[in-house]
Amino acid sequence: MSINVLEFIEKSAAEFPQKTAVREGERSLTFAELLLLSRITGTSLLKSGAEKTPVGVYMEKSTEALTAFFGAAYAGCCYCMLNAELPDNRLQQIQSVLRAKYIITLRSLSEKAKGLFPDACILTAEELSDGTADEDALLRVRSTMIDTDPLYINFTSGSTGVPKGIAVAHRSVIDFIGYFTDIFGIDKNDIIANQAPFDFDVSVKDIYSAMAVGATLVIVPRALFSAPVPLIDYLCDNRMTVMIWAVSALCLISTFHGLDYKTPDTVKKILFSGEVMPYKHLCEWRKHLPDAMYVNLYGPTEITCNCTYHILSKDRDYSDGIPIGRPFPNEDVFLLDDAHKAITVPGKTGMITVRGTALALGYYGCPEKTAENFIQNPLQSFYPETVYLTGDLGRLEPDGELFYCGRADNQIKYLGHRVELEEIERAMAAIDGVERCICVFDEKKQRLKGYYVGTIEKNVLHSTLRETLPAFMVPGFLQQVETMILSKNGKIDRKKTIEQIGGKKT
Repeated sequence: MSINVLEFIEKSAAEFPQKTAVREGERSLTFAELLLLSRITGTSLLKSGAEKTPVGVYMEKSTEALTAFFGAAYAGCCYCMLNAELPDNRLQQIQSVLRAKYIITLRSLSEKAKGLFPDACILTAEELSDGTADEDALLRVRSTMIDTDPLYINFTSGSTGVPKGIAVAHRSVIDFIGYFTDIFGIDKNDIIANQAPFDFDVSVKDIYSAMAVGATLVIVPRALFSAPVPLIDYLCDNRMTVMIWAVSALCLISTFHGLDYKTPDTVKKILFSGEVMPYKHLCEWRKHLPDAMYVNLYGPTEITCNCTYHILSKDRDYSDGIPIGRPFPNEDVFLLDDAHKAITVPGKTGMITVRGTALALGYYGCPEKTAENFIQNPLQSFYPETVYLTGDLGRLEPDGELFYCGRADNQIKYLGHRVELEEIERAMAAIDGVERCICVFDEKKQRLKGYYVGTIEKNVLHSTLRETLPAFMVPGFLQQVETMILSKNGKIDRKKTIEQIGGKKT
C-alpha cells in the first residue's frame, strides 16, 4: 500500500529507467534522470535546513519545477508553486500566508526573488541539483513521513482579498490518481499534453498520472495558448494521446477553427473541467475526433482535483447540458439543503457536499475558514467525520446522474478558475479614484464586468488592476456609473444596482 507519492516516480524509474518522463521543448528527462535529480535536490534542501516545512517554487512550469516539487517531497516538505507569471503583489500576498522560509527559483530569477521574498532563503534549482544524493539522510526523513503529511499547497481566490491556500496530503493524491488512471485507461503508452499552469490543480492530474503509470508528460509552452495554429502543430508533432484540459483552453482551439486547419488524430482521450463546456464547442471537437473518449470532470481544489465524472456517450444528445456524472470510487457526493438535511428527491437543487480520503487537509494558516467549509458530517453525529461544502449547487436526476446548477455564493467559475467577485471588488476599491464599485459575471457573454463610481479613467483602472490581480481576474469590461443603489445599512444593493445598470447599454 502506497504512503508517499514518491513511490510513483520510483516505481516508474525502476520499470522504465530510460523512458522519457517529461519533455519541455528540446529538453527531456528520463525517469531515471528525473528521479536522480529529485533525490539530489531533496538532499540539498535538507543540507540547507529545509525539512518538513513549506517550500515555495518561484518559476514558470518547467522540468526544473517538477524537480523542485519532487525534491521538496524527498525533504519531507510540501511545495507551493509561486507562478512567476502572476503579478508581484499577488505573489507577495501568497507568501504573506505561506511564510515559506525557503524559495526555489532559477538562477535567472534569483535577484528578483530576493526582492519579492526578502525574508526567505532563496535557493536556485541549478545549485540544488548539483551534487550527490545522501541516501541515509533521505531514508531518515522518509521513515518519519506518513500519508497524511501535506504534499502541496495551491492558492485560490479569497473573498477577504487574501488568497486561500489549500493543503493537500499525499494520501489524497495517491487515492485519486489510482482511480483516475484506471477508469480512463491512462497507461505507459500515453503522451500527456500538459496545458495547465503548475499552480492550477488540473496539472496535478497531468503530473501524477504520468509518474504513476510511466506515461510521458509533455509541457506545452504557455505562448502557444495564444496561437491556435502553432498549438495544433505542437499537439500533432508530439503525437499527444491525452488532453486533460480546462474548458477554456479547448474552446480557444475550436473558437478559431484550429481543428479545420489540422486534426491531432493521435489524441484518444479528452478530459475537461473548470467550467461548463459550451455545446457548440463540444460538437466541434466531436466532429473532428469522433472516436476519442470525452469526459466531463467536476470538483474543486479542496477535494483533490475531481470528485465526479461523466464519460460522454456517442449516441446521446447533450444539447440540454452535460451531467457532472457520478462519484469517483471512495468518494461520496451528495446534496444538502439549507438546513443541512440530505436531499434525496430527484430534481431538487441542493449544495454539493463531499466526503472521503480525497478531501484536502484544509486551508493553510486559516483555521476559521477551514471550520466554515470542512464541517462535521451533519448526517451522522456518532463519530468525527469531515465533509466539504463545495458551495456549488447540484441537481440529482432519477437515474442517479448529477448536474451542476451554479454557485450558492458570490463566487464564479471563469476560465477554469474559481474567482471570488468580492476579491476583485476589494482590489478595485483600493485604487485611488474609485469611490464605490461592484463586479459581476455575465453568464451569456462569459466575461467579467466591473462598474464603479469615481474619477479614474477606465484604461487607467484596467492597467492598475493588471498590476495587482492575475489576468483572469481583471474585468474585460469596465464602466463608470453615476451612482450605486445602497441598502438601508449603507451597503451596495447589488441586485438593484445591476437592474439599474441593466437598462443601459453594457
